Amino acid sequence: MTSKQFAAVAAIGVFVLAGVATSSQRLWADDDEHGDPRVRQGFRIAPVHLNLAGKNRELVGLGSFIVNAQADCNGCHSAGPATEFTDSGNPYLLPPVFSGKKTFNPDTYLGGGNDFGPFPAEGPFPHIVSRNLTPDSSGLPEGGATFEEFRTIIRTGKDFDHLHPTCTGDPDGTCLPFPFNGDLLQIMPWVVYQDMSDHDLRAIYEYLSAIPCVGPDSRCF
Repeated sequence: MTSKQFAAVAAIGVFVLAGVATSSQRLWADDDEHGDPRVRQGFRIAPVHLNLAGKNRELVGLGSFIVNAQADCNGCHSAGPATEFTDSGNPYLLPPVFSGKKTFNPDTYLGGGNDFGPFPAEGPFPHIVSRNLTPDSSGLPEGGATFEEFRTIIRTGKDFDHLHPTCTGDPDGTCLPFPFNGDLLQIMPWVVYQDMSDHDLRAIYEYLSAIPCVGPDSRCF
């Protein structure tokens, strides 16, 4: 091989390597452009129309992934198994009733109302009912909770609504008997979620801010 031929081959090699590097950089850039792959998946699986106006898109997508693919929030915060899915979108049923495509019921999605029965047992104890996580007329989720309040709920289990205080006398169907702490949510698994990062909690909150309101018109408008 002459020196000119060697130089030509070397030049071609450099060109090819440069092309590969550029292609790799382009693929990497495209990936970065769309962010965390969980964000993309979160948008793919979001079961309701999302209002992204004024929202952080990356956080909304990540929040959808956590809420829908990891935490199963709707499993507790819908109205219950009977209405969690649409009639033909219930994956627990056999075809032809089940269409083959899982479809959450948008009329109950994260709207709360799931009655877990009397707690801690049958008797004159309060029924624990899951709360509505969708935005109210303020545009804030979970009954108008600020992010700071939402983070406090997840970190500590604090019940800002004070629905079931600890009994100071005999149980009357509204209070929780000793030793249950009525200041805390008793069924909500905040003891698991409390170790999530602030970034993930912010993503959940942003997603809950982007979903449609569920409830009476007086709550939504």
